[in-house]
Amino acid sequence: MSGRFGSYILYRLATALVVLAGVSVLTFGLIYLTPGDPAETILIQQTDQHPSQAQIDAFRAEHGLDEPIPIQYLEWLSSALRGDLGQSYYSGRDVAALIVQHVPATLELAAASMLVALAIALPTGVLSAVHRGERLDAASQLAALVGVSMPNFWLGYLLIIVFSLHLSLLPVAGSGGLSHLLLPAVALGTGMAAIVTRLVRTSMLEVLDATYVEVARSKGLSERVVIYKHALRNALLPVVTVVGLQFGFVLNGAVVVEIVFQRPGLGMLLVDAVFARDYPVVQGVVLVGAVAFVVTNVLVDLSYRYLDPRIRLGGVPS
Repeated sequence: MSGRFGSYILYRLATALVVLAGVSVLTFGLIYLTPGDPAETILIQQTDQHPSQAQIDAFRAEHGLDEPIPIQYLEWLSSALRGDLGQSYYSGRDVAALIVQHVPATLELAAASMLVALAIALPTGVLSAVHRGERLDAASQLAALVGVSMPNFWLGYLLIIVFSLHLSLLPVAGSGGLSHLLLPAVALGTGMAAIVTRLVRTSMLEVLDATYVEVARSKGLSERVVIYKHALRNALLPVVTVVGLQFGFVLNGAVVVEIVFQRPGLGMLLVDAVFARDYPVVQGVVLVGAVAFVVTNVLVDLSYRYLDPRIRLGGVPS
């Protein structure tokens, strides 16, 4: 089994590399399909005046923009594989350093939103399963449906209107302490909470009908012990998988929420780079986001197999 598990790891890593290669090609191609000349756009921003054709040509030659697009992609990919994501066209700073500078704010928001999601989803899902068919169950399912359907950016603006503008309880935007983090975390974590709530409910309903739960009850254990020590513990395995997979979506969703709340994370860096036609920064941020998402998926997949050895390894070529 250990040899097969090792083959499965290699297979998952190989598929991850294929996905990342596809993401890099699509990102590079879509960037060059956007209207506007990056050389002209950057020079206008830097000099506040329209550049001459000679200045544009010099900029393009300096940054390799005068070469065919396939050659540009291969040169960028070669550098990226060595850990060099290039230099920002606008600021001249190293792209990797820019990303490292903005990553902490995005990770902070992602982690906080995960805590918010779990704090809402776990008790709500358990109560919904325990009281299945009752009003509490119906209310939690309705709330979960609304949470899944509500866009993060719309909820973010709604929270700003209520808690910042009308009640003046929390700051509108920016970064700082817990007060600056609370609204973005709620806006980002609500959608995930809705998904996890429904999964916890479904998983708990399956476990509550299991034989060992009936045996625990027959031993005279309290309902609280049966639910939280025996049932919930076994119901959390599929939840762990979904939470891990959702973390990748949370990292990408943080981009939109950061724009709404003007947080200095990867989202703001990406949007500013897109408007500035700063191609190396756009490519670097998208690549890092894709790597984070793919690595999270692979780790969750492998950990799921490790936590439950009964699961068969699918997709491994024989």
